[in-house]
Order: sequence, then structure tokens, then C-alpha cells
Amino acid sequence: MIFSKDNNTFRWIMITISFIIVSMILWNTYDFFQKFKDEERTKMELWSFSQQELTKSSDLNANIGELPMQILQSNKTTPMILANKDGSYSYNNINEEKAKDSAYIQKLILKFESENKPHEIRYKDEILQILYYGNSPLLNKLKYYPLALILIIVLFVAVIFFFYSSNKNATQNKLWSGMAKETAHQIGTPLSSLIGWTEILKTENVNPGYIVEIEKDIDRLQTITERFSKIGSETPLEPLDIIKETINSYDYLKARSSKLIEFEIITPDQGNIPVNLNRQLYSWTIENLVKNAIDAMKGRGKLRVEISQLEDNVKVSVTDSGKGIPKNHFKKIFEPGYTTKKRGWGLGLSLARRIIEDFHFGKIKVLESKINKGTTIQIALKRTH
Repeated sequence: MIFSKDNNTFRWIMITISFIIVSMILWNTYDFFQKFKDEERTKMELWSFSQQELTKSSDLNANIGELPMQILQSNKTTPMILANKDGSYSYNNINEEKAKDSAYIQKLILKFESENKPHEIRYKDEILQILYYGNSPLLNKLKYYPLALILIIVLFVAVIFFFYSSNKNATQNKLWSGMAKETAHQIGTPLSSLIGWTEILKTENVNPGYIVEIEKDIDRLQTITERFSKIGSETPLEPLDIIKETINSYDYLKARSSKLIEFEIITPDQGNIPVNLNRQLYSWTIENLVKNAIDAMKGRGKLRVEISQLEDNVKVSVTDSGKGIPKNHFKKIFEPGYTTKKRGWGLGLSLARRIIEDFHFGKIKVLESKINKGTTIQIALKRTH
């Protein structure tokens, strides 16, 4: 227990450190983005100043210096539009074909205004030109980098959640498997004693009918012991007639259920449908489904078991006339611990799903259900050829 607690603490420490590292990377990226954007703005201010110097030099018929010209020619990445006071435009680093459309230019101006504050180029207190500029391709890529990091954090948290969820489920499965095996072991000792006492009773003057009933209950206990011992172990499957195995479980429950329940079983005309089954576990599943249906009807109603065959699949449906299941609970009823009974453990349908899906590689689901009309739960298994 101490080791488990220390191990859990270590995991949380590693998770916290990882989260801090990712957060620092995210913050540094955001800081870098802002600094890079400020540098581009400074560059555009220099470009604007150079353009202003060029305008001033042209007005004075003076020679322009080499530095302003070099600055003007240095911009190879930042898209910009220079709006002149006469309504004309000049642009740089913009698709020339699209730029021929004035509507496209206007859209770009609005976009550039939302990204960066435009620069006014003045001369003698008169606005000669307005410089609109957008983010460079590199800056646009950096803009989405924090979003990518946030996505990484979300995925990181999701992986942690699923890791702990699967780890918890694995621990619970080991616990249930251990409890099942221990139960089988504990039942085995008094069961052996009962078998011995039965043999002694046979030599005494005891009504043979009593002994027959005792032997039936002993056989039942042996079946239960075998079922519990197989939970958590490799389960051997063998080709068995699913019709016969279903009828055996059906007949056993019918003989021990309320006479107020109207039982019905429907089988295909074909006498034998081979399916890879484990006899004990499959019968346990049918019993769980039938008992669950009887509980839903509160011991009174109609219960139908139907076996249907397709080309490669066999379907076994158990239908009751009980209280029904809300549609949003169709999957929830198969979760461990879910029950509507005051004294239920919520393990019957969960165990049925595990037996069918994990051990027999089939499917089990609520086929249909209507409130106060009934429910149909269907098992689908692959047949053998």
C-alpha cells in the first residue's frame, strides 16, 4: 500500500512538472510572437519614414540618399498597400493578379487594419499616403503555434486521463477476478464435503427423491464453482450447438421461475447450429439475461427467447414485457455497478457483456426498448462452419 501511494505521488509530480514545462514553452512562444510583431512594426515605421524622405526629396528636386532606397527595397516578406491621396494604390508582396481587383484591395486594407495600425506619411502637415501592412507569412505561422501547444496540452491531459482510467479498470478487473477465484476456492471445500455426505445418505434409509434433489443442487454448485474459476483465466472454446445450450439454460430457469410468467422459445428449423462456446460461461450469460428480464417484469409477464441465424452470425434475443429502459441508458446498463434494484450489485449485465465480448468475441446490446412495454437484449455470435 505504501509503495502504491508513493508511486501515485511520483506520477503526480511528473505530471505537474510536465505541465509546468509545457506552460513555460507556451508563454515563451507568445512572448516571442509579440516581440517579433514589434520588430515588424519597427521595420514598417522605418519603411514609412523612408517613403516620407523619398517624397520630400522628390518635392525638393533633391537627390535621395542610398539608405532610404535600400530600406524601401529591403522588404521581401511583409505584405503592404500604400494608399495615395489621389485614390490610387501601390502594393508590395501581394498577388498581382488578385490585386487588379479593387474589391480585393479593400478587403486586404480592412484585414491589415485589424492586424496592425496603419502609418500616415505626412509632408508639411498634409497626409500624402497611408501605409497598410499585414503580418508576414512567418508571423502568421507563429500565430498558430500557441494554439498547437494548447492542443498538445489538451491531448496530454486526455492521455493522462485515459491512462488512469484504464489503469483503474485493470485494477478493478484484477480485483474481481481474484474475488471470483477465491469464491470458487471457498465453495469447493464445503462442496466436497456435501458430495461425501450424499454418498453416506445413499447407504441410509433415506427417501431416494430427497437424494436426487440434493444431487441436483450439488451439480448446480459445481457449475457455479466452474463459472467463477474461469473468470480472469484463459477460456477454452469448443464448437457446441447453440440451440441445445440455450434450451438447457432456458429449461432450468423456466422450471424454477414464477408460474405467472409466460415463457416462449423460438428456434430455427435447423437442428444444429455450431458456435464456439464455453458451456458454463454461455449458460451463465443466458441465466443473467433471463433473470434480469424476470426482475424487470416483477415476476409477472411474457418472456421470449429467440434464436435466429444469418449466413455467418447467430443471434439470441431475450425479450420481456417489463418496465423498459430509457434510450440514454442503453449502454449504461452494461457498466459495472449500474442497477435499478434497491439491493442489486449491478454486475449481471456487466458480466454478460464481458463473457460475450471478451471471451466469445461477440456483441451484446439493447436491440430495442419501450417504457412500460418491454425490452429486447440481443447477443450476436459468429457461427462455425
